[in-house]
Amino acid sequence: MTGFNGNGAGRRGVLAGAAGLAAVAWSGARPAIAQGKFPSRPISIVVPIPAGGGTDYAARLIAEPMAQILGQPVVVENRPGGNDVIGLMHVARSQPDGHTLLMGYCGTMAGRAAIGGTGSVSTTEDFVPIGQVSDTPQLFVVHPSVPAKTLPEFIAHAKANPGKLSYASAGNGSMHHLGTELLKSRAGIDMLHVPYRGTGETISDLIAGRIQFYMNSPPPLVALVRDGRVRPLCVSSNGRHPGLPEIPSLTEAGGLRDLPLNVWFALYAPKAVPAEVRVQLSKAMETALAEEGLRRRAFEAGSLVRFEGPEAVSARLAREISGWKEIARAANIRAD
Repeated sequence: MTGFNGNGAGRRGVLAGAAGLAAVAWSGARPAIAQGKFPSRPISIVVPIPAGGGTDYAARLIAEPMAQILGQPVVVENRPGGNDVIGLMHVARSQPDGHTLLMGYCGTMAGRAAIGGTGSVSTTEDFVPIGQVSDTPQLFVVHPSVPAKTLPEFIAHAKANPGKLSYASAGNGSMHHLGTELLKSRAGIDMLHVPYRGTGETISDLIAGRIQFYMNSPPPLVALVRDGRVRPLCVSSNGRHPGLPEIPSLTEAGGLRDLPLNVWFALYAPKAVPAEVRVQLSKAMETALAEEGLRRRAFEAGSLVRFEGPEAVSARLAREISGWKEIARAANIRAD
């Protein structure tokens, strides 16, 4: 699958962690690499989204390993509200000393930014990236009551029932929203958009059958698929997901190609954080994500971890904001 930059989704990476709320256990602690006065106290990773979703998972995945490397506790702090703006503002206005960081979700950093949905905060001007945590195709699932076992069958069912099916998202500009609208446009179908405040609420309504279609990164959905509570249609990449080899790719399932639907998470700091502190954080993050035990545990969850440095993250963010602006205009998507 290619994104706005044309890079394939089958890029080498390692699978990242289960979607539990507990911090990932760390084996083989490394000596601290921080020097001087940083870090001088616990570090906070702010998650601007409720607990239980992919952003929360990404933060908890790296928190304990980075704490071991940096020699100070790393605490995950959920600050949801205002379509993620509350958490963004908290980090943007914090002391720029590297002790308050942001776990950024592409749906917020790129999607909501593309539709002007981040309030007075600019995701490109108020933050600097530390590094990318993961880059994962989404999983398309339906409630078992939907009489479709493949993506073509689902598209045919949706065409026969225009406007009668609903899909969930985390709000206007989220990856679930923009991605499903792009799928609707490519497939020529009509579904009702139902926004939710958090993944937990979404999953509850999906299991209950109050919504019929949902796309999200695998961690919140893998257990539901394995228990038969939702039915997988495909993953959103041109090739199969290495952690979910039994589920067909988008190309195999429906003949669609190159939908830019990978979900990624990246760690950010306030813009004025000193360069030497950002370098320390980035090195600690890269070291944490390279640990074999973490990679082995992560493989079972279905999320592809792939570290990228600050420059690559900045370039990707700029490309995706531009690309999603075009898609939002075509679908008449505006901020909540």
